[in-house]
Amino acid sequence: MTVEQLNNSKIPIIVFDKKLEQFRGKTLFPEKLAKANEILAKVGLPQKKK
Repeated sequence: MTVEQLNNSKIPIIVFDKKLEQFRGKTLFPEKLAKANEILAKVGLPQKKK
């Protein structure tokens, strides 16, 4: 793509940092994840509005 096509595009351009690959598959905050899963189990997800 040319620069002009990128500037006129409605789709955002996202560039990921390669250093983030070291975190793939790891749970970084297990306590917070456990608490969030517990809350979701009790309350559930909100209903989708039409």
